[in-house]
Amino acid sequence: PLSPLPLSPLPLGEGPGVREKKPSMPVPEVIIDDRNDLKPDDKSLLIIEDDRRFARILMELAQEKGFKCLIAEDGGVGLQLADEYRPAAITLDLKLSMMGGWTVMEKLKSNPNTRHIPVHFISGTGDQHQEAHRLGAIGYTLKPVGMGELGETFKRIETVISQTFKKVLIVVDNPQRQAKITEMVGGENVKTVLVSTKSEVYQQLHSTPFDCMVVDVDTEQKTGIQLLDEMQQNETLSQLPVIVYAERELTPEENNTLQRYAKFLTVKSVKSPERLLEEVTLFLHQVESNLPAEKQQMLRMVYDKEAIFAHKKILLVDDDVRNVFALTVTLDDKGMEVLTAENGIEALEILKQHQNLDLVLMDIMMPELDGYETMRRIRAQSRFRKLPIIALTAKAMKEDKAKCIEAGANDYLAKPVDSNKLFSLMRVWLYQ
Repeated sequence: PLSPLPLSPLPLGEGPGVREKKPSMPVPEVIIDDRNDLKPDDKSLLIIEDDRRFARILMELAQEKGFKCLIAEDGGVGLQLADEYRPAAITLDLKLSMMGGWTVMEKLKSNPNTRHIPVHFISGTGDQHQEAHRLGAIGYTLKPVGMGELGETFKRIETVISQTFKKVLIVVDNPQRQAKITEMVGGENVKTVLVSTKSEVYQQLHSTPFDCMVVDVDTEQKTGIQLLDEMQQNETLSQLPVIVYAERELTPEENNTLQRYAKFLTVKSVKSPERLLEEVTLFLHQVESNLPAEKQQMLRMVYDKEAIFAHKKILLVDDDVRNVFALTVTLDDKGMEVLTAENGIEALEILKQHQNLDLVLMDIMMPELDGYETMRRIRAQSRFRKLPIIALTAKAMKEDKAKCIEAGANDYLAKPVDSNKLFSLMRVWLYQ
């Protein structure tokens, strides 16, 4: 018998069925935060920052200040952690992978569960503190940043989250609006101070720190906006958020004035109690679930872009059968009740029978009685002077829009109608 051939030994790791060993890739270092050690009463800080070195510096400094820390390296994870852990405060970078800081901020402030959380921006993207403040941020620190500036940042965060009572200065001299504004703004932990003259405003602002100021645009014979002039010249006062309240359309001059001041001040204008409530709760960092049930419902209507359409009664005036069919289906899908008229005469008859309409969509070019004259006749009736009317026309020239507004339209949309633009305009006027 043949004896077996001797087998020469093979080096370890070689031979059939053995793969070549590849050099191992470095495993990314995981930043360990405090999420597994959080207790219900702990003071927590969410750091949304993609620079690991800087995130670690922020965490160490925050821990020295008594915070337990959560760290997110991209915006999506940051939103998840904010919703799950509801931290006491958030620091937010603007330049993040996957989702930018502005988008993160907008999503935080549109979520009732996270809207109240104070957010402080720490970013190397220019000085955009005015935009940050308008979105509800409590501060904006520009990178590169020293330890002294970071100390001031944490001091600001501590001040905001430790406040038991919020103070709001209300500037109004009309008794009816005074009651309405106070009802919307006031609350269990909100102290309101009412003043009616510019001299009283300046006295209060120079003697008491406020969290927010509400100004009725018609205070002291429509000079309410002029209060902003001194505020923009004072470094301390210019940090105070201002909400301009108007139960009417602002004039072009007033709009231009507000836009000019918005470069230096955190100023917003609102035209309805619901929007006033929304902005005040934003700047006061109020927890929605702690508000009275009726205010929670009002806020849900503002946040929910679809809820505003439910059960609204709309009059659609148009002689084009195809347009009427398409718009009726579109509006009906949003839960609205749609009444239709082929011309202005029919529209006026429907208005006599249905005085509880919420909005009118008015075509301009119609037989018998066109949209211009129909709107004039509607506005001539006192009970319909505040009824929102959106004009629809195939013409898109500036003079046509001006003619529509002059005839009584609140707004204007060119045909063919873009449904997204239409719903956006309808939200604005249904909120009034």
